[in-house]
Amino acid sequence: MKSIHTDKKLVIAGGSSDADAFANELKELAKGDDRIIFTGFVQGQLLDELYSNAFIYTLPSDLEGMPLSLLEAMNYGNCCLISDIPECAEVVEDKVVTFKKSDVNDLKDKLEWLLSHEDAVHTYKENATDFIISILSITTDV
Repeated sequence: MKSIHTDKKLVIAGGSSDADAFANELKELAKGDDRIIFTGFVQGQLLDELYSNAFIYTLPSDLEGMPLSLLEAMNYGNCCLISDIPECAEVVEDKVVTFKKSDVNDLKDKLEWLLSHEDAVHTYKENATDFIISILSITTDV
């Protein structure tokens, strides 16, 4: 984030569970950049606000089950940028932007591209909502 030229903020939401050392390392790396905000664990109205106001939802996981937060983000109509691990990418088809797992440069490139192509972000936002609606209609028709 420090090398990306934007006035947008990076909000890192979630608890650290058993990864306090990693969370502390991230906070240390973020020092001096007031665009980076750590919220800790969030739920309820605050979580709704984060999803509702996100320009891009990013999930840079290397290891994941099918993350509910990704489907929630899409349900809120977010443009999603995710690592290309099968547990995420196969579920959401071509309705998201993917980057190579663990490849910080690819993540940075894709994020910069999205930040400079707001029309594409809005298209992904529209497609995300339509995609989730289509999934819900399939599951309720069964």
